[in-house]
Amino acid sequence: MRYLEDVKENEHVVEHYLCRQKQTLKTRGGKTYLSLRLSDKTGQMDAKVWEMNNDIQSFEEGDMIKIDAQVVTYQNELQLKVIKLRKSREDEFIPLNYVPCTEKDIDALYAEVLEFIKSVGHPKLRAVLEGILVKDEARVAAFKSHSAAKQMHHSYMGGLLEHTLNVAQICDFMSGRFKHVNRDLLITSALLHDIGKIYELSAMPMNDYTDDGQMLGHITISVEMVTEEVRKIEDFPHELAGLLKHSLLAHHGEYEYGSPKLPATIEAFLLHCADNMDAKLKTFEEILDKDSTAGPWTGYQKMLNRYIRRSDYD
Repeated sequence: MRYLEDVKENEHVVEHYLCRQKQTLKTRGGKTYLSLRLSDKTGQMDAKVWEMNNDIQSFEEGDMIKIDAQVVTYQNELQLKVIKLRKSREDEFIPLNYVPCTEKDIDALYAEVLEFIKSVGHPKLRAVLEGILVKDEARVAAFKSHSAAKQMHHSYMGGLLEHTLNVAQICDFMSGRFKHVNRDLLITSALLHDIGKIYELSAMPMNDYTDDGQMLGHITISVEMVTEEVRKIEDFPHELAGLLKHSLLAHHGEYEYGSPKLPATIEAFLLHCADNMDAKLKTFEEILDKDSTAGPWTGYQKMLNRYIRRSDYD
């Protein structure tokens, strides 16, 4: 398997990749060409088919395709110039080569989530957690396998579970260090803050926005899921439901980051800080893992709007 992260300029590549995006475009001169976005478990790369001939066979977005291509550089980024292309046969590729996955044990991560649920003392809040994260087998499977993002942090199988647990651990650590924090409310909010992503994003390996994801977003979907579960629980306190849903609505922290509300409770603000910390630190980690720039400084990182320096010193 020739992974995309390993290809070099001027290389000749014959390999199978997942076609994530396919567009039929025209050059300024009116010539038709294909613009593709290909991926494997190590990353994604643009590809272009400039010559439409019998060597370019029929395929669609979401198909595995076999390409014969040259690696070129365009605007300082590697790109695949495709010469031949056809749809892959099922016996020609190993699916796991195209699904990036957490390095951690998914079942072990979920077991830790279950321990957090057991630690929530308020029976109504614990019932909400059990209804959403334990009792529905299909939903549990999706929670364990989904990514936490399309391209940003934790964008791999198990990423949502890993991120959720990280945020709960940070919240748990911080909850005893400040007065007025209701731990049960905070942990419940942490475990549910991104649960809507199982419906916002499609399953791996496509990991793309669904219709609901585009139109509603995971914050709205998460609040709808909590509202639905609360209705099933007899005599669930209206005020408590409001506090829980507020934390989910406010966890992005600022309007400019898509937050419908600003955090108005200490739990909502703490959740926002924990979520932001885990997301940003994971982004740092992934950049440093992949960067091959000589010297301590990485190239400019658009996601973080800065250069990053490794903490190496003599």
